[in-house]
Amino acid sequence: MKEILLCKYGEIVLKGANKNFFETKLCAQLKHKSKAHGEFEVTRAQSTVYIEPLTDDCDIDGMMADACKVFGIVSVARAAVCEKNIDSICAMARTYLPDKLAGKKTFKVEAKRADKRFPLDSMEIAAEVGAAVLEAVPGIRVDVHNPEVTVRVEVRETNAFVHPGPVKAAGGMPVGTNGRGMLLLSGGIDSPVAGYMMAKRGMTIEAIHFESAPYTSQMALDKVLRLAQIVSEYNNDEIIVHVVSLTHIQEELVKAVEEDYFTLLLRRYMMAIADIAADKCGCCALITGESLGQVASQTAEAMAVTNPLANRPVFRPCVGLDKEEIVEVARKIGTFETSIEPYEDCCTVFTPRHPRTRPELAKVLEQENRLDFKPLVDEAVAGMYRVVIRPGKPWTTR
Repeated sequence: MKEILLCKYGEIVLKGANKNFFETKLCAQLKHKSKAHGEFEVTRAQSTVYIEPLTDDCDIDGMMADACKVFGIVSVARAAVCEKNIDSICAMARTYLPDKLAGKKTFKVEAKRADKRFPLDSMEIAAEVGAAVLEAVPGIRVDVHNPEVTVRVEVRETNAFVHPGPVKAAGGMPVGTNGRGMLLLSGGIDSPVAGYMMAKRGMTIEAIHFESAPYTSQMALDKVLRLAQIVSEYNNDEIIVHVVSLTHIQEELVKAVEEDYFTLLLRRYMMAIADIAADKCGCCALITGESLGQVASQTAEAMAVTNPLANRPVFRPCVGLDKEEIVEVARKIGTFETSIEPYEDCCTVFTPRHPRTRPELAKVLEQENRLDFKPLVDEAVAGMYRVVIRPGKPWTTR
């Protein structure tokens, strides 16, 4: 019995004359994913990507799991392939579906006749296949309103396909179709979620992480790189993390500025450094995990005094989400358990007791002018190094 994966996409169908660009990116990413699971052929037609195993030793389960993580795909179905005639379709339903419907009490059949030359219409196909299922699966009954399983039959140009329904996939747009973004990646819950959300909109993600050794440990850095490794699965299997030391800047801030301005000024340094890194990498935007009002440095006024340090848009995809909503996404993508590991973070070093929540830019600048801003930024950028992260592989430093 021959099986195939049917990958359906959503927004791409609305792209008109640009549709081919998005489809090509999508197929390239699925081909890349397939290399880990055997020899597959990836083709596309009628707003569907077909992933066909070419040898018996292909890992179709692993390929299906990876296909569900590719942005641009809204659903994936593992389907049996048969000839385009009703006898073959019904025979396949009797053979293929009983195992898939084991333990189920109700079902219905939905048919799609993409090839309008097929002699039966969709309702007639559904009726024939429904009768075949009733014959092959003892005790099951039809429920067209609230079935446990919806069996799908698709009659397409070359073949017909039978399957017990698709599973939900990542959705969004293919990575690489909407520019590059520089993610300010901490060890917390929010920033990995922000990176995932922008990758879902088609943005290729790079990351910058700020450490404060010796106040932060190697274990804290390793935690961040493990978070990046999880997110890389959604970013075409790679993220480059730019690691920058903030230690000298923080030590100078502690000596020179009033305590309640410390966090704001540190954020301005971080934005300035991230902006320079973005320039070097061709990133058109910065990305942060900020959520409005979540902490003192994430008020509207605080964001207003950090934004001017960026010479490009600052995307904050979590800005309107509450913590519970962010945690829900973190659990879904697999970053939550790593994010809550209790290692220190540069933002928790020298934390002021009463940080400013309603800062005025003029007063912030007065504090900032107590230090030589540009030389400190240049020094931090000069010490920056890159770590290349890929799923399931040791990371490499450049």
